[in-house]
Amino acid sequence: MSQIEPASPATTNARALVVEDEPNILELVSLHLGLEGLSVTTAVDGEEALRYASAEPFDVVVLDLMLPKIDGVTVCRAIRRQSTNGDVPILMLTARRDESDKVLGLESGADDYLTKPFGIRELVARVRALLRRPRAQKGGVGLPGEVITAGPLRVDPARRQVQRDGRSIDLTPHEFEVLYLLAANPGIVFSREMLLERVWTSDIHVTERSVDTLVKRLRQKVEEDSGDPQLIITVWGTGYKFRDA
Repeated sequence: MSQIEPASPATTNARALVVEDEPNILELVSLHLGLEGLSVTTAVDGEEALRYASAEPFDVVVLDLMLPKIDGVTVCRAIRRQSTNGDVPILMLTARRDESDKVLGLESGADDYLTKPFGIRELVARVRALLRRPRAQKGGVGLPGEVITAGPLRVDPARRQVQRDGRSIDLTPHEFEVLYLLAANPGIVFSREMLLERVWTSDIHVTERSVDTLVKRLRQKVEEDSGDPQLIITVWGTGYKFRDA
């Protein structure tokens, strides 16, 4: 007979939004997160999830990819654009095993993913890890409240919004944090190791190569020509910097 581990201090009194249209999975996840000490709110479709996410603050969201009415990717992107839960950790659940589906979930703003069928202990461990991470607006990379205007870019940390020449750009949480960190310190060189320490945490098994991949994606979104970047500059052999002010 398996034993239930005691609730973690990171999960006690935390609020979770669980979005899942399969009743058995919804009940199982809600039960075990409740045993962890979380207060759980449930939604069975994308519209209901967005109503809750726009009205109440949460500490973690468990979000199914395939949902009625509004799919999980669209829900995830919408949450990231909102100020109420713009920086909330999101764990994406997917029944698909294709790498492209996992990448789509992460690029839409999810922090982690779990493929169905999954073990409930693994899900609880993932939620615990997400709750241990410092949130961007609660000291993650120390985002101050000021809006940064850098060339064609306008970066608003309070709303977690980025615009280029007035056009909104959707960024994942890590992309936003890297951009803000660099733009807030123009001309300062950040090594890949420094970016890993400031943006990622020890809960995520990432390498310096992950930084290069993220910067490549970020340039594709914010640069006029990602092949000839003028904003995020590579400092060969060291790391990256934002163009000098």
